Formats: sequence, structure tokens, C-alpha cells
Amino acid sequence: MGLRMPFWELVKGPFFRLKRGRSRRALALLALLALALWLALGSGALAQTAGTGNVIPIPTVSLSLDQTDDPDRLATVINVLFLLTVLALAPSILVMMTSFVRIVVVFGFLRQAMGTQQTPPNQVIVSLALFLTFYLMLPVWRTIENRAFKPFMNSEIAQAEAIDRALAPVREFMFAQTREKDLALFMRIAGEAKPFNKADVPTMSLIPAFIISELKTAFTIGFLLYMPFLIIDMVVASVLLSMGMMMLPPVMISLPFKLMLFVLVDGWNLLVGSIVRSFGPVAGAG
Repeated sequence: MGLRMPFWELVKGPFFRLKRGRSRRALALLALLALALWLALGSGALAQTAGTGNVIPIPTVSLSLDQTDDPDRLATVINVLFLLTVLALAPSILVMMTSFVRIVVVFGFLRQAMGTQQTPPNQVIVSLALFLTFYLMLPVWRTIENRAFKPFMNSEIAQAEAIDRALAPVREFMFAQTREKDLALFMRIAGEAKPFNKADVPTMSLIPAFIISELKTAFTIGFLLYMPFLIIDMVVASVLLSMGMMMLPPVMISLPFKLMLFVLVDGWNLLVGSIVRSFGPVAGAG
């Protein structure tokens, strides 16, 4: 027998018989009992419906290891696994092989130099760094799309050749930002012979050399950012000391002056423009 009485009809009668002075606990207990009764009747109705053959189909997912003689089927599976691997490594590739490292480190130095604590917040800094990275790396990614991705999707080149073509513009970008001293360090650690040209440099040695070169450049820019704000802190501290206000934190007084200086010189425009131009024409920033 199915459920013929709605849930509200089960609760309404006993609910309104209670006097106003009764406890709310009794009302809650009564509601729970009515809900349990309603669920029990509903499950019985579902069981009865299932007994008549009106069962709602539920999809299932199965994994199996089957043998196949079709090379195309095996190639499809390998391509899917390769795509999943690339997607898993995509954050690391974006962070370590693009301009993201330099940008986000410089923004972190700026926040520390101004003494604004968590302003701008980390989400804003990372988001701005990501969008600037997309802007700077767009010519590189367009080259990858035209030389590697589109020919591979049109079945004009093999997968191995597509990977080599995709790495070429990325390597060119990293070479333009990597110092020879850092590259020689990792080549020497890996035991590689002295390369005669860029093609002889392995990618596994180029990536860490590029990263530490980016960190050195970012720290250099951070040092230059610190200097004007440090001068303001020193001037404010000296004035407060000469006035005998030693108990007043100098940072509290210098922060408005640093913000005013940064706004008057249009600091975000100068900083972002300097970062973009620091990558040169290789990044395609113009």
C-alpha cells in the first residue's frame, strides 16, 4: 500500500492539540516520530513499486583490462593517460616555466616594503600575476598552437614531433631569461658536456637554471622597491625620535606617507610596466 497521507497531515492533528504551555521538546519529538513514520511508509511504497517491475535504472561504471588487436584503440587509451598526466602537471608547468615566478615574488616584496600586511590579499596578488603571465606568454602559446597543436590535431605530425615543436618556443623564452652562470651550474652538476649551441642543452637542466635566474631578478627588483619606502621609514623614525615620541611606532606614521607616495607616482602602472618590459621582446609584450 502506498503513501496516501502527506507528511503535513500526519503532523497537523497532534500539533494543534497541544496547548500553548507545552514544551518545544515535545513538539520536536512528535515531529521526528511523524517523519520516521512517513519515511517508513514511503520506503514500503518504493519496495512495492520495485516488486511490480517499475525499477528506476541506475548506471554503473566498470573498469577492465582486456586484450585488443586494434592499434587505434590502444593509442586512444595512451593519449587519454598522457592528457591526464599533462593536466596533473599543468600547475607546475605554469608556475615554473613561465613568467609567473618573477611577477608573484615582486608583488610579495612590494607588499612587505609598504608594510600593508595582507593588503592586497594573496588571492588578488596571485590572480594579477596569473593574468600578467597569460598576457606575457600569449605569443609563445600562439606559436605552440600554430606549430604543434593544430598540425597534431589534423594528424599531420606524430605525437613525439608535436612535443618537440611545443617545447621549442618555451625553451627559447627560458633561454632569453636564464643566466649563463646558472645554466653552467646545473650542466656541471648533471655531468653534461659543454654545449656548442642551445639544442645541446637538456630541458631538465634548463628549467632549474631558469627558475633561480628568475628568483635572482625578482630579488633585484624587490631591493629597488624597498629603497624609497625604507628612506621614508628612516625619516619618520628620526623625526619621532627627535620629538621624544619613542613609544609611538614609526610604522604607524610612515604607512600613510608610503601609500601617498605610491599613489602619487602611479605605482601600479610603473611597477607592472617595468615587470613587463623586463622580459624583453621575447615575451612578446611589446
